[in-house]
Amino acid sequence: MKEPKEILAMMSLEEKASLCDGRDFWHLKGFEKYDIPEIMVCDGPHGLRKKDYSKSGPSLSCSVKSICFPTAATTACSWDPELLYEMGVALGKKCLKEEVGVLLGPGVNMKRSPLCGRNFEYFSEDPVLAGELAAGFINGVQSMGVGTSLKHFCTNSQETRRMTCDSVVDERALREIYLTAFETAVKKSQPWTVMNSYNKINGFHGSENEHTQTEILRDEWGFKGAVVSDWGAVNNRVLGLLNGNDIEMPSSSGAGTKKIVEAVGNGTLDESVVDERALKVLELIKKASDGAKKCYQYNDADDQPLARKIASQSMVLLKNNGILPLKKQGKIAVIGDFAKNPRYQGAGSSQINPTQLDNAFDELKNAGYDVEFAQGYERSKRRARKNSSHILEAAELAQGCDAAIVFIGLTDEYESEGYDRTHMSLPEAHNALVEEICKVNRNVIVVLAGGSPVEMPWNDRASAILNSYLGGQAGAGAIADIISGKVNPSGKLAETYPMCYGCTPAKNYFPGNPATVEFRESIYIGYRYYQKVGKEVRYPFGFGLSYTSFEYSNIVLNKNNICDIDNLKVTFKVKNTGDIAGYETAQLYVADRESTVFRPVRELKAFKKIWLDAGEEKEICLELDNRAFAFYNVIINDWCVESGEFDILIGASSEDIRLSAAVNVSAPAVPMPDYSETAPVYYTGDVQNVPDEQFRAVLGREIPNSDFDKSKPIDISDNFENAAHTKNGKKLYKMLKTLVPEGFAQAIALTTPFRDFISMSGGVFSEQMAEGLCRLLNGEKGGMRMILKGVPSAIKGIGPLMKNI
Repeated sequence: MKEPKEILAMMSLEEKASLCDGRDFWHLKGFEKYDIPEIMVCDGPHGLRKKDYSKSGPSLSCSVKSICFPTAATTACSWDPELLYEMGVALGKKCLKEEVGVLLGPGVNMKRSPLCGRNFEYFSEDPVLAGELAAGFINGVQSMGVGTSLKHFCTNSQETRRMTCDSVVDERALREIYLTAFETAVKKSQPWTVMNSYNKINGFHGSENEHTQTEILRDEWGFKGAVVSDWGAVNNRVLGLLNGNDIEMPSSSGAGTKKIVEAVGNGTLDESVVDERALKVLELIKKASDGAKKCYQYNDADDQPLARKIASQSMVLLKNNGILPLKKQGKIAVIGDFAKNPRYQGAGSSQINPTQLDNAFDELKNAGYDVEFAQGYERSKRRARKNSSHILEAAELAQGCDAAIVFIGLTDEYESEGYDRTHMSLPEAHNALVEEICKVNRNVIVVLAGGSPVEMPWNDRASAILNSYLGGQAGAGAIADIISGKVNPSGKLAETYPMCYGCTPAKNYFPGNPATVEFRESIYIGYRYYQKVGKEVRYPFGFGLSYTSFEYSNIVLNKNNICDIDNLKVTFKVKNTGDIAGYETAQLYVADRESTVFRPVRELKAFKKIWLDAGEEKEICLELDNRAFAFYNVIINDWCVESGEFDILIGASSEDIRLSAAVNVSAPAVPMPDYSETAPVYYTGDVQNVPDEQFRAVLGREIPNSDFDKSKPIDISDNFENAAHTKNGKKLYKMLKTLVPEGFAQAIALTTPFRDFISMSGGVFSEQMAEGLCRLLNGEKGGMRMILKGVPSAIKGIGPLMKNI
C-alpha cells in the first residue's frame, strides 16, 4: 500500500467521503484501484468475537472459537500492567491468525455505580489504575501489529437509556474522574483508534462533541489515531465529521457518504475536513495492512496456562479465618451450580466462544480433594427463587462433610450489556443457600462470581470468601490453585464493596431521568466518597488478603520541598515476613492537607506489584509528577497545584496505610474556584442529596431539562421507549416486551434509536421505513403504507444481513 497522503491526493470527493463509512458490519472499506485493502475489526476485549462466516446467524451466537481470558473487572484486580501486556500479546496473536486488524477494546469507563450492567467490561472506579492497566493491554496488542479501540469515550457509566441520555457532568469531574483513564492510555500507548460512546456529553452526542473529540483528545492529549463511532452511535454524520469523528460504523450503506458529499456541495462542510478524516482512515488501514501476517500460526491452547495465571493473580481473597489453603483431608462438599457450570464472562457484544471451559468440581478433584456435589439452586432467573429441595439436599451433604465450598454469584441474567441491575442483592436462592450451609457446617468457603459488587448478608458467618469475579475459561483451575495453596492469592479490589446499595454516592441519581443523568456527586465516586463522609464499607478499594504477611518500612522522599513543575521520587521497602512466597501490591496515595477547593481525603497516584520470596525484602521507587498534586481549575481551564503541604501515603489498601511522609509544594498563585458558600455540600462530601442550586454552582450553568419532551413529534433519534406515551407507541412497546426475550435482546429492541435500525440493518430497514414508523407513532396518515412498501426489499436483504452482522 502506498503512503496515505499520496493516495489521498488521487481520490475524488466521493471516494474520500466513502472511506469514512464502513464497508459492512465488521470491515473498513478498501479500494482495489488504489491498492487499499479492506481491514476487519472485531469485538473483544478479553477474547476475540469474530463472526464465523461458515454459519448463518448473528455473530453473538455464531463466532469462531477463541481463548477467553478473564474480563476487565477481574484483571483489574491483578494491579499488574505487565500481566495485561502479556494478555494483549496473546490476543494480538489471535487477531493475526484470524486476519483481524483492530480489536475493539479495552473499555475504561468509570464504575460510577455498582449497578451498571456492563461493569464487568470495565476496569475500576479509579482512573489512575484503569489508565495504567489499559495502557499495558494496548501496548501488548499493538506490539503484534494489531490495533485497539479505547472505549467508550466518554461518561458512559450506565446501560439504561445509553443511546439517548445526556450525561450532565461538571468539568472537574469530567477531567479528574471520567477522562483521566483515557488520557493515560492515549499518552502511554497511542491506541490506533478511540471509540465514541452512545450518550450525549453535556448536551452533545459523543460522536459530535468537539470539546471531547477535538479540543481534549487531539489538541490537548496529542492523539494520533482515528476516532470510530460505536456501532450505531452516529446521530448527524456531517456534524460528526466536523467535530472529530472519522469513521461511521457499521456501514450506513452509502447514506452517510451521500450526506457528506451534499454538505461539501452546499458549502456547509469544507472538503479539507473530509481530507483530514479520510487521511486518518487511510493511516489506520496502512498500519493494519503493514502489521498483517499471512497464514499466521497460533494455537489458543498454548495460552491456556496464561489464562489460568492471569485468573489466579486477579482473584481476591476477601476473608480467611485460617481455613485456606484447604487441607486435603476428609470429605469436601462442593455446592452450587457454578461449580460445574461456571459463570466466567459477561453477556453482550464481548461474549466469547471459548476453546474449552474448565469447571471447579473437576479441578478440585484433580487437585486431590475428595469431593461430592450438590446443585444448590436453579440457574435460571425465573426459577432461581429459594428452592427448599435443592437447599435441603445441599445442607444434608454439607452436614456430613469436613468442609463446604459454596459457589454462588450473579447469574448471566443479572448483568449484561444493554441493561442495568436494579439492586445489589444476589439471587435469593444463593443467599439462602449460604445461610443454611453455615448452620450445619462451620468450615464454609464461599466462592463468589460476578462482575460487580454485591451485598453479602452472610459475610460474618463464612469462614473464607474468595471473589473469583469472572475468570474466563481457565478460571476454575485458578480457583482450585488458590484453595489448595498452589497459588498464593494476590488480587486486590479495583473497586469498593459497599455495605449496601443505599450507601453508594449516586444512588439517587442513577440511572437518571428520562432525558438526562445528572452526575451530582461530582468527583466523589467509589472510595473518594466513602472516605470523605466516613462511611463504613464491606471491603475497601485496594484490599486483598494473602497467605503470607508483608511489612513496610523506610519511606524516603528525594526532596522535602518542591515546585509544582518538579517530580518527586518516593522510595520505601517491603518485606515478606511470612513463610510463603507471594506478590504484594504497594499503593501510593496523595492527600492535600488544606485546600481552597473541595478534594477527596486521598487519591491513588501510583502503585507497584512485586514478587517476594519468604523473608525477602525489596526497595520500591515510585515517581510522581505535578499531576499527582493537581486538580482541574475551572477558572483558568487547566490543571493547577495549590501551594501547601501534601501527605505521601503508602498502603496495602486505600484504608490500610502503612507509611507516610510530607512534602511542601510551591506553586504560582492563580485564581481559585471557591464553592464553600455556594456549594458547601461538596466540602463535606455528603453528596447523596445535592440541592439544585449547589449542583448548578459546580456545574457552572443551568441544569438542563431532565424530562423527555412529549410535546415534540417522534423522530428517528427516538426509540420505542420514548414513543411509549403515544397511542400506537404504547401498543408496539407492549408487543415488543411480550415477544422479545427479557434481557440483552429486549433492551436493544426497546432503546435503540430508529435511525440505527437503518445502519445496524445494513440498509435492510430503509430510511423510508424509518420515516414511516415515525409517522405511524405520531398518528399521521401514510406511515404504515411507507413501512409496507419497503418490506419486499427488506425480506430480500435479511439473508445477506444475517451473514454479515
